[in-house]
Amino acid sequence: MGRHFGDLAKVRHIITYSLSPFEQRAFPNYFSKGIPNVWRRFTASFFKVAPPMTFMYLVYTWGNSVHEQGKRKNPADFENDE
Repeated sequence: MGRHFGDLAKVRHIITYSLSPFEQRAFPNYFSKGIPNVWRRFTASFFKVAPPMTFMYLVYTWGNSVHEQGKRKNPADFENDE
């Protein structure tokens, strides 16, 4: 093990290395590759996820409205009460 590439060191069977912050690039190709990649991944998965989610939302709201209607009393049953 030579001591180059970020000062590699072997300490009790554990290899550690460090890299200077001046040798790193925090956001390499962020605008040129990052944003288009996010857009590509979003459009690829949107049409797989959105229709089932929309369908389940509509079924959920329909079920809640039917449940609320089922809990109401029928006013015709109480017309002749005093």
